Amino acid sequence: MNENNRYSDKDLAEFKELILSKINYAEEDLALINSAFKNDSNNGTDDTSPTFKAFEEGSETMSKEANVQLAIRQEKFIRDLKNALLRIENKTYGICRVTGKLIMKERLKLVPHATLSIAAKRLQQ
Repeated sequence: MNENNRYSDKDLAEFKELILSKINYAEEDLALINSAFKNDSNNGTDDTSPTFKAFEEGSETMSKEANVQLAIRQEKFIRDLKNALLRIENKTYGICRVTGKLIMKERLKLVPHATLSIAAKRLQQ
């Protein structure tokens, strides 16, 4: 692979640092989501009207479902970031998988797990 067809080792090190930082934040967020999902604490509603309790249980179920969806998305985001780290190690990071050209640095800074250039992304639409 030609040296002009990939980012320099210095650039890759910068991207690696950015990705590791994002992984740390994403794992912290995932832990919060999981702890909210697993929270089975009763908020002392035993003495409330059965009608209101039914509404509360329905709301709690919807909230848990939303948390599960958030957790799934967060796990996928973490997996995508870790895959980006593998591409950095292989020195293929930042190369569009469709065009074979370098993805713009600005795009990679905003979406560090991107595998498509903006041009390739537009072609998919």
